Amino acid sequence: MSPTRYEGNTDEETPLFQNADVPQKPTRLPKAQIFILFSVWLAESTISHSISPYLNQLVKELPIVGGDDRKVGYYSGVIVASHFAAEAVTALHWNRLSDHIGRKPVLLSCFMGVIISIITFGLSRSLWALVLSRCLHGAMKGSTGVLKSMISELTDESNVARGFSVLPVAWSLGCMMGFVRYVAYCHFDSLTPWTLSPLIGGVLSRPQDRWPDLFSHPFWASYPYFLPCLAAAALSCLSFIIAALFLKETMNTPPMKLQFAKVTLNGSREGPNDTLDEEPSNPKKLLPLRSVLIRPVVISIANYAMLALVSMAATALIPLVWSTSVEFGGLDLRPVSIGLWMSSYGFFNGAFQFAFFPLMARRFGPQRVFVTSVAVCAIIYTMFPLENLAAGGGSKATVWLLMFLQLLSLSISETGFSSIFLFISSAAPSKRSLGTTMGLAQTVVSVQRAVGPVAADWLFAFSITNNVLGGNFVYVVLYVLVGVGLCVAAQLPRYAWRRNGG
Repeated sequence: MSPTRYEGNTDEETPLFQNADVPQKPTRLPKAQIFILFSVWLAESTISHSISPYLNQLVKELPIVGGDDRKVGYYSGVIVASHFAAEAVTALHWNRLSDHIGRKPVLLSCFMGVIISIITFGLSRSLWALVLSRCLHGAMKGSTGVLKSMISELTDESNVARGFSVLPVAWSLGCMMGFVRYVAYCHFDSLTPWTLSPLIGGVLSRPQDRWPDLFSHPFWASYPYFLPCLAAAALSCLSFIIAALFLKETMNTPPMKLQFAKVTLNGSREGPNDTLDEEPSNPKKLLPLRSVLIRPVVISIANYAMLALVSMAATALIPLVWSTSVEFGGLDLRPVSIGLWMSSYGFFNGAFQFAFFPLMARRFGPQRVFVTSVAVCAIIYTMFPLENLAAGGGSKATVWLLMFLQLLSLSISETGFSSIFLFISSAAPSKRSLGTTMGLAQTVVSVQRAVGPVAADWLFAFSITNNVLGGNFVYVVLYVLVGVGLCVAAQLPRYAWRRNGG
């Protein structure tokens, strides 16, 4: 399905939906193809979140820790950061390759690498083996940008918002499974079998302790966390087979030509006929990276990076602050309570993104939705000291209300990721550079995701330990980042970068 194109004298502020050539009703999505990509993304999410329940315990059992629990956080951080570092190094190369040989072979190759990585993780019994398996996972995460490129190519301006809205649903389901595993691992004995039955991963850690008759072989004692890894890999293999058999190559469609008004140093726009080169003279030659570094791409990726930074900081702080004692600025919640709250959030967020984001994008425009998603992060940060104040006063109902409002704000902030993909996909100079554009965005955001949570956690600890601004210094820094993000978001057009062609 080729994208709808704009004709005539338009500029980069032209709304996607006001042109007469754009259907008044959204074009029907290719549901079968979107479902296949949904299943791949769900499997990726499941693998990504499947290690969260037992990672700290696994690290604690490593000889390198030597029984010192204070080292667990450090080594866990090394394992997590290695994934994002490898992703940052390789993502661009995988996505550029997809521009050259097609999306499907790169998607399947990366997906198989991710499956292998979770198997090797379950078989790892040393720090460096764990780090290498996570590096393999990160190195094969090029499928993330490729999958988003395929959704962009399967949709047009009338239904692209609906197409991208399925991704948060899949990711939230995988996240919910991860948090329920977290609940099950921490408080398995306190939960009923019915609670865990929909999510098989919740009971699979250390099976030799739970079902000694069934898992009596010494293998399970040597590798107590292999079974949840195997379950995640089995689900992913099913998605891999479906994709290999039925997923269609999306680069078979005619090239998408884009046009942008050039902005001179004095702010004036040069005529609408000033176009970028859509295709190179040699279609088999990879486009140079500098051909992608145009103003729409740079602005879109900068906004993606800022949203990732402020959103990931909020996501990292929520379980940390909620588990911290009231005396030190937290809520002193038990792990089971945090897990149940976050698993409920995962279900709600997936439904919210799918039901409301396309309507919000069509009614208000993706730029306004994106600005709102950045601004609402300030509300998330504000809730932390208010929750602590309410917890100190003993008002449990007020704490729960504030937690609900905080998670609702977090869900609203998540709409920004779907919004920014509309800008990134429409910013690509040509269809043959779409993968490179997505890969560049993934590379930049991988760095932010590696740094953001660690920096937020460190700032929180620094603020509390040194009592800077009453322990609230971390939130002041994050408010400043939100302000910077809003300034960057102001550079986006209201709807999307104008698509034009002849």
